[in-house]
Amino acid sequence: MAILIKNGTLVTATETFQADILVENGKISQVALGMTHPNAEIVDATAKMIFPGGVDPHTHFDLPMFGTVSSDDHYTGLKAAAFGGTTTVMDFVPQEAGGFDYSVDLWQQKAQKAAIDYSFHMNLTHLDASVAADLPHLRDLGITTLKVFTAYNGRLRMDDGSIFHALRLAGELGMLTMVHCENGDVIEELIPEALAAGHTSPEWHALTRPAWGAIESTLRMAAMSQQANAPVYIVHMNVGGEVDMLKYAREHQIKVMGETCPPYLFFSIEDLRRADGAKWVCSPPMRTAEDNARLWQGLKEETLQTIGTDHCPFFFDGTHPIIYESREIAIPGKELGKDNFTLIPNGLPGVQDRLPILWSYGVRTGKLTPNQFIAYTSTNPARIFGLYPRKGALLPGSDADLVIWDPQKKVKHGVAHSHQRTDYNLYEGWELVGYPEKVYLRGMLIVDGDTWLGKAGNGQFLKRSTGEVL
Repeated sequence: MAILIKNGTLVTATETFQADILVENGKISQVALGMTHPNAEIVDATAKMIFPGGVDPHTHFDLPMFGTVSSDDHYTGLKAAAFGGTTTVMDFVPQEAGGFDYSVDLWQQKAQKAAIDYSFHMNLTHLDASVAADLPHLRDLGITTLKVFTAYNGRLRMDDGSIFHALRLAGELGMLTMVHCENGDVIEELIPEALAAGHTSPEWHALTRPAWGAIESTLRMAAMSQQANAPVYIVHMNVGGEVDMLKYAREHQIKVMGETCPPYLFFSIEDLRRADGAKWVCSPPMRTAEDNARLWQGLKEETLQTIGTDHCPFFFDGTHPIIYESREIAIPGKELGKDNFTLIPNGLPGVQDRLPILWSYGVRTGKLTPNQFIAYTSTNPARIFGLYPRKGALLPGSDADLVIWDPQKKVKHGVAHSHQRTDYNLYEGWELVGYPEKVYLRGMLIVDGDTWLGKAGNGQFLKRSTGEVL
């Protein structure tokens, strides 16, 4: 059935304008003023805004860690994303010994319950001749991004020579390499020293992962990008100095791009020092108010390219169940590290919070324009990761992933309002103005106010092509 959304204000990465949108067969078929259609369902969007569905480039669902698992799976987490106005997510596949086909099949089994559209990045934690020979097949599977790590020695990290080799291979194949930038050698030296001195509280998670390690690692990866003639995308940038390095590299025409995440814009090491500081433990960690300010500046001046979430939630106290969709559930969480910060599962909830928080505390405060908001949370990720204009656009032929946004809706945010399957929310009690009213996935209404109309299995896997270097 056709849907005609009338009288709304469309907001894209470059324009804000009045128009109607006609949806047919799950696609946007026409964008124009004053449209009519003999059989379409009419949706009145007077005084509302219409956004392309959010694209979250960085999520972790059903991820094993420290003897437990991230508490959102590919149904609950993707449902939460939809309530926040996001209709496409990208998850990371761990590299298993059985090869890329085996690794991807494991994650596809988990994702059969996906509630919205999704795609994958591949973690690359081991590189030999057979892995290198299999990279073209990975690209043919529609996975055109690799993620490497400069931390987690002995687990996820490859040496710099292997990373450089991976960059060159990826560049030849038209693939993009994503990098987690910290200095693993420094971290491995500092953690035992801290524990030996009796420092076990959450703030030491940050103090043993110094900001300068991220800064030098970011510049080092930019240098490798230039030497390999291959693009690099720095994930979850959390330090002001990283923005400085990104700006320097881009001014020297190096093909490097940067992502940040909402918690790094609002929180600091002071939150780790709270009695409930474990709620804020993630890697890389919270930094300082000065770092928050530099990241905002980097967004305002468009040095950065995207805002993802790195959504990887855990219960704060997994010994007490919560009710989710009328069922009790409890999953071991951050209480596992109550006596040792190294045992706190690393990760935060945020896939639902991203758009509403950034609108109220970014757009409404003048830190971002509405068009930058759409660019960072939808259009740029779609372009970089080979999904544009199918996703991230309000164009004829694009998927009808649409958010009807009520800019005046007031919400007191927090765990009671959230559909993320965990027992806390980082933004508990924050007053929001602006929230999704209706969310469509390929023309299907899946969120209507507080009502969930979607279902497990609605999501489609998105095979991606080579993206753009922005």
